[in-house]
Amino acid sequence: MSAATTLPPTPKSPSVGARRKGPKDLPKLPLSAFTPPNTGTSDRFPLAPDPSTLQPTEIIDAHVIAPSGEIESWKSQVGQKLGGRIRGLVLSLHGVQQDQVETVVQQVQSSASSSTIPILAIAVPFVLESGAPAAPPSYLTNARSSKPAIVLATTFKESSPAAIEALRWALQEGFTVNIDVQSDLQTESGWDSLEELLTKATTKPEDGPGLPGKIILSNLLPPPDSLALPLVKLLTHPLYQTYQAHIGSLSLFANLFVTFVPPAWGAPTPPTPPPVPAAAEDSKEKPQRVESKEAREWKKRIKMYVGPVIEAFGFQRILYGSSPAAPRTASTPASNAGDWFELARESFAELGIEQDAIDAVFAENAKSVYGGSS
Repeated sequence: MSAATTLPPTPKSPSVGARRKGPKDLPKLPLSAFTPPNTGTSDRFPLAPDPSTLQPTEIIDAHVIAPSGEIESWKSQVGQKLGGRIRGLVLSLHGVQQDQVETVVQQVQSSASSSTIPILAIAVPFVLESGAPAAPPSYLTNARSSKPAIVLATTFKESSPAAIEALRWALQEGFTVNIDVQSDLQTESGWDSLEELLTKATTKPEDGPGLPGKIILSNLLPPPDSLALPLVKLLTHPLYQTYQAHIGSLSLFANLFVTFVPPAWGAPTPPTPPPVPAAAEDSKEKPQRVESKEAREWKKRIKMYVGPVIEAFGFQRILYGSSPAAPRTASTPASNAGDWFELARESFAELGIEQDAIDAVFAENAKSVYGGSS
């Protein structure tokens, strides 16, 4: 080989080329990497709050169904202990006859000032399929000056031009609209129909401000489900994976919230037994509550749905409510408001959240949506 012969350039290693294109995506650490060891008691590794002691400072029940306007039955369910922390409620007139709505609204408004529990808003029936009202009833035309506030409660089954028009009208008028989602969420078409409604109804006018109203979706947290499907199968089931994907899509809509209410699972909320007294009077152990197997299974299932919603919406767009979202029928098992509160609270607390998060879900978020003193 002559001295003039030149050798071909040494090829660059693949890693060099990759570095020139930009940094590689680093693997994400699992949440367990940030979890303190079991024996950690120092300031560097503080223990997570005890779920049994993590209680909301205040409670606002954002979904109390009482077609007659009377809340005595609900009061008896929440009891004195829970009732002492309740700072307000949203009264839904779901089920009242349309020609009786105005009368019931007037009755609630006249008695609201003397109510021992503040009524932040009255949710009146609103039919999406009827389109935008040409001549709204007086309780809607005077809604801006109404005390308590007037919000709209409706049921959604499928998207249509009339439903889109009605929702858009309500949002333009500045109403908060509670939508009970009754589309078939067992299919992609059910989710697609809901997203079509929201997309077309919330499209911002060109060179105009966004719509001032708010949307609250019910019957999604948790969604309708079959208790017959084992949890181990639910995790990898296509329906659950579809739920995760679409919850993420829904979170992209501005001014959209979800309510955390008793699910439509074909069974009432498992009852909450009282604490069992310590065996000895001088025992330093805390009273323990004997939890049923059914309640444990419900909490596990609930947490599987709460997790994706928290990841998508955060803690600031979830509102607690005690009445089921699905329309009640004679065969629908009734849930006790007090039992649901305990199950809902424990399901959140066992996720290892902090005090400010549970305060947001159980009171502060409802204040921001419906008003109320802080």
